[in-house]
Amino acid sequence: MFYIVSYDIPDDKTRNKVAKVMLDFGARVQYSVFECNMDDKLLEKMTQKISKIISDEDSVRIYTLCGKCDKFVKIFGKGEVSKDKDVYIL
Repeated sequence: MFYIVSYDIPDDKTRNKVAKVMLDFGARVQYSVFECNMDDKLLEKMTQKISKIISDEDSVRIYTLCGKCDKFVKIFGKGEVSKDKDVYIL
């Protein structure tokens, strides 16, 4: 599946931790927005890791798109849709 993950986290340290986790699961397309191609197992792993980091004042949103919805993304200006199907967690 194709997911868009966005977050609004006021604390710099927490925001940086979430960004570091997100880099293991997808491609950063804006400062607090990631595109991710994941199966259900990876999605669960990502949400568990993020849940351990954030607090009640933070906001993380995960938008689920169909597996082929990336073809319908319109980009204005710089950038491209992430095509990486292989995710490597180090």
